[in-house]
Order: sequence, then structure tokens, then C-alpha cells
Amino acid sequence: MNRTQMALRSCGPILLLLAALFAAPAQAESQGLFDRLLGREADQNQTEGQPDGSGEFWETDRDPTPIQPIGVPTSFADLAEEVSPAVVNIRTSQTVTGMPGMPPQLEEFFGMPFGGRGGQEHKREGAGSGFVISTDGYIVTNNHVIDGMDEIFAVFKDGQDLAATVVGRDPKTDIALIKVESPTPLPAIALGDSDAIRPGDWVVAIGNPFGLEHTVTAGIISAKHRRDVIGGSYDDFIQTDAAINPGNSGGPLINLAGEVIGINTAINPRANTIGFTVPINMAKNILPQLRSKGHVTRGWLGVVIQGITPELAESFDLKSEEGALVSKVLPDGPAAAAGIERGDVIMSFDGKKIAEWRDLPRVVAETPVDKSVDVVVIRDGDTKTLAVEIGALDEPKLAGDTNEASNPAVFGLRAQDLTPEIADQLGLPDDSGVLISEVQPGSPGEEAGLRRGDVIVEVNRQEIKDLKQLREELADGDKTVLLLIRREDSTLYVPLKRTG
Repeated sequence: MNRTQMALRSCGPILLLLAALFAAPAQAESQGLFDRLLGREADQNQTEGQPDGSGEFWETDRDPTPIQPIGVPTSFADLAEEVSPAVVNIRTSQTVTGMPGMPPQLEEFFGMPFGGRGGQEHKREGAGSGFVISTDGYIVTNNHVIDGMDEIFAVFKDGQDLAATVVGRDPKTDIALIKVESPTPLPAIALGDSDAIRPGDWVVAIGNPFGLEHTVTAGIISAKHRRDVIGGSYDDFIQTDAAINPGNSGGPLINLAGEVIGINTAINPRANTIGFTVPINMAKNILPQLRSKGHVTRGWLGVVIQGITPELAESFDLKSEEGALVSKVLPDGPAAAAGIERGDVIMSFDGKKIAEWRDLPRVVAETPVDKSVDVVVIRDGDTKTLAVEIGALDEPKLAGDTNEASNPAVFGLRAQDLTPEIADQLGLPDDSGVLISEVQPGSPGEEAGLRRGDVIVEVNRQEIKDLKQLREELADGDKTVLLLIRREDSTLYVPLKRTG
């Protein structure tokens, strides 16, 4: 036997295996194997929600057959054609004063015209993406796409250009619900289950990147439960390598069954293969509230918590570093009423494991107000289960958007006093400082690297205790302001340049 014959003989099993793999999908399709692999039946009805506005109101009617077979896809064309009619381009405009056509961050560099007067009043246009979730015109997008806009339009693939109104928005999760009116039912896309996805699953993103309408990109789920992406207390992102670019914000991330499993939200400017989406299950928790009352009321426990280091685990005689350590119990709060004490380690909440301290604020926030839940704690080595009736997190009003030089809005920031309740919700050690609740895209604050959730503790080396004092320190009018901020467990100085 020569070498060629030996090589062919050794390759024989591999060639047979490849042939079997390529033949399997055709056989499986004829047997309906993919239907069984999907593991679900069709939901034949669209749920309309409860009379009080709670409950599901989005599209759930779908064929159980996957639009795209499970396995290595050869094309996403059928999937894109099926769902694209429900994906919209969001067109926005806002009346501003300044230099037309110039980005806000450049106006300071070139100076204001006419001796420093306000310049011309003109419209600043923006773009984003969204998707229809019910045939009567409810559309999901990102809050930052529509926040502060005077006009909002939804442009459909068939050319319809419909005016939209804001139904509700939630800056903390960057989710907004808008609505259009149409004489005929609109195409809607079904919402899937983001908890069911796994790293490695194929996904498709459809949106309006750089103004290029209905662009389709594909990739895989890279990771789940990504934290510290935009600095919010409820960060829990899905990471994907499907291309997500400016203008994709608010568009859907879709699985092979044609269901939305995420809302495209953030990109990593240092890597164009890393994008982040809000899990659709998080949106499902708040959309009924946005529809019924325009905002979100979150659950409140009434504790200040911190993570467990190896040293703390040893000091408290804990077997692991899991859980959330209670460093303070707020008087008259739900935790105090239930008997939770300082030094307790919360291990589970309403049946959900608390693997690390940052899990707790999110699961508490998602819990309905007045619901009684079991909280499992470790106290002095013993495990105790306590029944807690969840309270409502009081959301203070944000700082007003005025044109005063002393207003944080000058820097593209919204700020609010840091109350004990909010410090508790964010897992902060105390309530000193002023909380940054929003950073406008393209603003000096964003350029300086500030994030939502940062706490301003000093301005020009002066300690800041509340929003009133922050305004006073900013009133000096210095071109550059030196901030000391607290971001989770670290503090850092940030120079911030004033515009105007």
C-alpha cells in the first residue's frame, strides 16, 4: 500500500462523518426534529394585558417552527425578511440654541458668535432604532434616543413615516415605550426569553446604524450578565459580537426563532466586535408599568450592603464570599420591620440566589411593592429565613434642565441628592455626595468619562454634601472644574470643561 492509499484510508472515517453531518439537517427537517428541539408550542393568542394596565400587551402569536434552523446557518435572509417589517428607524429633532451643524462639544472650542450671545436657534436631528411589540402601535426603543426630543417619528420598512408620542420611559434601564397611530394593524415582533439564551447562540441585529436604514448584522452571544457597562445600578447586559453601531440603539437583537431577546444599547468604542443589549426579560418586567403610568416604581428593602472580601468572609466565619453583607439597616424600612440586622449576610431573596452583592439591588427593584418575600440570611453562623414585605423606592425629582451656569445640565449631567434609600438601592456605603443620574450622549460629561451612577463627593477640592452645595460650587464659573467622584469601591479625579 502506497502513501496515497494510506492517507485516503485514514481520512475515510472523517469523510463519512462530514457526509453524515451535512445530511442530518435534511433528514431532521423532514422528521420535524427542529420543532422538537425548540422545545415549545405556539402561543396562539396575543395577550392584551389586565384592565389596570398591568400584564403582557405585546405580541406573542408565532409559528413554533424556527425561521432559521438550529445549527450553523447558511443564510439569515428568511429571518430578516420575516422580522424587518416590525423594526423601525427612529427619527428625532430638538430645538436648540448654538452654532448650526456643529457638535455641542466643539462649540466651546470655536466660541459663541456675536460676542458670546446664544447663537441661532435651530433643530438638531438624531436617529435610532426601535421595534413594534403590538399591532396597535406600541414601540420599544432606548430612553436616550427619545429623551428631551421635541419631535419623534417612526419610519417603517414600507416607507410609512408616523409621528410617535412618548408613553413612558425609564432612564435607569435606558428603556422607553412610544406609540404611533395607524389606520391598519402594524406588523409586530414577538418577545422571547432572554434567560434561555446561551453563550454561542446565533443572533441577528437589525437597525439604523449611521443612518443606513434596516441594516442586518449577525453574530453570537458572547456572554451574559455583563456589569459596569454604563455604570447603572441595574446593569445586567448581554454581550454580542454582532455589529452594533451608533444608530442601532433601541433596535432588536433576535434569536433564530425570530424573537427579540435583547434591546441594542451600548457599544465599546475600543472594539467594534463588542456590543451590549438589555435583556428582553428586564424590559418585560417594566413595560406594563411604562404603559399604565409612564414610569417605573421599584421595590425597596431598606438596607445598605457591600461585597464580601476574603478578609470579611474570614471575620464573619463564612464558608464562601457569596451573598450581600448588610452594613446598615435603615430605620422604619421593610428590612428593619422584618428583623434583618446589621452584619447579616443575605444569601437569597424570594428564592433567587444572591451570588454577589450587586445581584440584590436588581432583584429587589424587580419585586412588586407590598409583596411578601422570604429572605434567607446567615447570622452568627446560623441560617434564618425572614418574611419581608417590600416597600416602594421613593424616586426624588431630578435636577431641572435650566440654563443657569451653576446647573449640572451645563455639563450634560442630571444630578440628584443621594438619600439613604437610594444609597441602599445602589449598594453604596453611605449617602454622602450627589448622584449622577444621567449623562447626555456627546456632552462634556460623557467626554470626561463620567457615568450614570457616579457620585460626586468633591468639586475643586470642596466636599459636596447635597445638590444645593453642588450648584454653589459650580457657580464660580471656572472653565475647568475638578471633580472627585466615587465609582463603586474606588475614587478618582475627573477634570470637567464647561461649555458656553
